Amino acid sequence: MSQNFHDKKPIYKQIKEQIEDQILDGRIKEQERAPSTNELVKFYKVNHLTIAKGVNELVDEEILYKKRGVGMFVTDGARKKLMQGRRQAFADSYVADLLAEAEKLSITKEELIDIISTYQKGRDRS
Repeated sequence: MSQNFHDKKPIYKQIKEQIEDQILDGRIKEQERAPSTNELVKFYKVNHLTIAKGVNELVDEEILYKKRGVGMFVTDGARKKLMQGRRQAFADSYVADLLAEAEKLSITKEELIDIISTYQKGRDRS
């Protein structure tokens, strides 16, 4: 987890996304206990309500569930649900704009694939 926040999104959203990232990359597995609100408050050093807002969104989305007196846990299927949501958000946020700009520049599908492949090869060498 990172304690560094940026101004592009509310802090509660950034904390929520960091918990999601931990689920996606397997640091927190399904049916495992997630950090408690109090643990998150101590780690991030932010207001309890800020943490609660992010955690409650995860509960509302059925990514986490609460066991009274025990803590919060990751639901079965949470990773798959997060993956689907993030993929759709990726397409909505990046691919739509990429295709619109490619169209303005008369870049064909094949040229776009080549550009992406070349860029990826360059990153793989780094």
